[in-house]
Amino acid sequence: MPRTFLRGARFVLDDVPADVERIPVELRAEDGGLARGTLYRKQGTRPRVGALMLHPRMDQSQSYILLPLVAAGYAALGCGSRWVHNDSAAIQERIVLDVAAAVRVLHDHGCEQVVLVGNSGGGGILSLYQAQARTEPARRLTTTAAGDPLDLGSYQLPPAAALVLLAAHPGEASRLGRWIDPSVTDEDDPLAVDRSLDMYDPDNGFRIPPEPSRYRPEFLARYREGQRLRAARLDARARALLADRRQAAADAAERESAGDHGRRWSDAARRAALPQHLLIHRVLACPEWLDTSIEPDDRDVTSFNSDPRPDLQNYEWSVATFLQPEAFLSTWSPASSHAEVPAAVGAIPDPLLVVHYAGDVATRLSEAQEFVTASAADDKQLVLVRNADHWGYQITGPHRRGPRTAEGTDAVVAWMRERFPTT
Repeated sequence: MPRTFLRGARFVLDDVPADVERIPVELRAEDGGLARGTLYRKQGTRPRVGALMLHPRMDQSQSYILLPLVAAGYAALGCGSRWVHNDSAAIQERIVLDVAAAVRVLHDHGCEQVVLVGNSGGGGILSLYQAQARTEPARRLTTTAAGDPLDLGSYQLPPAAALVLLAAHPGEASRLGRWIDPSVTDEDDPLAVDRSLDMYDPDNGFRIPPEPSRYRPEFLARYREGQRLRAARLDARARALLADRRQAAADAAERESAGDHGRRWSDAARRAALPQHLLIHRVLACPEWLDTSIEPDDRDVTSFNSDPRPDLQNYEWSVATFLQPEAFLSTWSPASSHAEVPAAVGAIPDPLLVVHYAGDVATRLSEAQEFVTASAADDKQLVLVRNADHWGYQITGPHRRGPRTAEGTDAVVAWMRERFPTT
């Protein structure tokens, strides 16, 4: 496998040309949250247009799209959020404030216009940001998905000039809804299985890759409903944990106001202070990874991160495994999260470019088409890059990858040059 493929979405710093300067920046959100990023631009320049990349969980400071943008004359800022590489407590509504801080950094460095570039899971949060920035303050979100007070109308959210969705899926919550294993019968027992809903059971059509699996339509219908129900049960479980802690806080406050500092007050205060967590097993079970007859495109029979044994990977530690209930509701709950592209782009009138890699295992072409359909923009475009995977690497054969194609990044640069010239 080529060394470049092992980088995933990142370039190595050795790839940065000598005439490109790297400026470390700190993101200071208005609520006190701190994050960091790296600003790239040609030496001695102060571009009027900047591009911003930010992902809720991943560090975007070495994303493969940054250097092509700089070569085209733009400033390019890649960031992580305050919860980079650890989303156990991540609240998307607060990450909106990190995005605002990043936009201000670009303004402070001379960028009069900012284009948001949402790659993979960055699409959901950047779409949410722009939707809120384009909403009058009095009508913005006033609570998190968990119901905690957070009035985004009281914060400065400078709007961007446009939105690019590059290999973006609808949002992390939608991915959990599409990937979660519905055959779990006991959330406290990771081995408990309803075999009639297990996509990794040979009786249901599973075969070990590279042999393709084949799932019957009736099985898939029951499977999707089972996924919806399990996600809803987890949502209810998260809300029950929150309700218990909030009740404990109310009990402690009531005893405090009555001057009662006895054992019951202490017990209630401790219960209110104790973080609760969801331990979520088996969230890597997506039938279309292994059955390419489901919404066929250019992808090959593969799995999350191309693991050769997806049936075993499903039992390992993965995304969304250990979460505070507030984080589950805000980031991963299909029923509750606000950070979902289709809902957000309906409130965004600014130009939209969607670049979809046709061999992407993480998202389907129908979802990319939905982004364009749902968008409120008059200027909107979908670019389809054939035979490329989620990171833009060329699919040269079953389970074989070539160099990363420039077709996706070239499309972004050409689109930006037409609308936001650098001179």
